[in-house]
Amino acid sequence: MSNVQHITTDNFQETLEQSGVVVLDWWAPWCAPCRAFGPVFERVAARHPDVTFGKVNTEEQPALAMEFRVQSIPTVMVIREKTLLFSQPGMLPEKALEDLVKQAQELDMNKVKQKVKPSAARAAEEAGN
Repeated sequence: MSNVQHITTDNFQETLEQSGVVVLDWWAPWCAPCRAFGPVFERVAARHPDVTFGKVNTEEQPALAMEFRVQSIPTVMVIREKTLLFSQPGMLPEKALEDLVKQAQELDMNKVKQKVKPSAARAAEEAGN
């Protein structure tokens, strides 16, 4: 039985707010590499019931795809505590996806947020000038 969720604009924010690590597969039904990656994503998801795995159909959810600047599919993203940790277009080998999930779980998010906050503040200042 799969624990992969179908992610839409209706449940996206709720998914991020209620979950620790979220792994997203941005895909479309017509995309052959997306269909080939699907079983890999499902197998890794089955080994991590404590992680939220979600598939975002870019054909059905174009607003989400645009918001996250998805330009190529499949794209894999990892989000933890509402912080984007990883985003990469293309299929990932099963071992690489497995390693990515483990790394996201082991990260010290306090250190990550300290690094993200200064760069975000700097970008905001530059935008204001």
